[in-house]
Amino acid sequence: QVQLVESGGGLVQVGGSLRLSCAASERTFGTYAMGWFRQAPGKEREFAAAISRGGVTSYYADSVKGRFTISRDSAKNTVDLQMDSLKPEDTAVYYCAAARNSVAVRRTPDYWGKGTLVTVSS
Repeated sequence: QVQLVESGGGLVQVGGSLRLSCAASERTFGTYAMGWFRQAPGKEREFAAAISRGGVTSYYADSVKGRFTISRDSAKNTVDLQMDSLKPEDTAVYYCAAARNSVAVRRTPDYWGKGTLVTVSS
């Protein structure tokens, strides 16, 4: 069982930046592909970004490409999401996710964190 705990959410102005972090409990962190999803008020949860087990390949939704950067630190068992040039439509609860491969982590992750709220004010 992998436990995921997000941190770093908060209130930021349009055009600002925020960095989310997700800490994983699993000793075999390196065997999991990691991802971030988000759920805006009144909308379904959607994929935002993912990174492969080795950290070589990253994936982004079109809506965040060029503004968000995902990274992982295997020594610390963490995966971060750097969010720049934030827009009001980025307001959402952001969830960390884990799965055994890069396809699954983008579609049907096996493990989820509880989420952290990001609010972008105009």
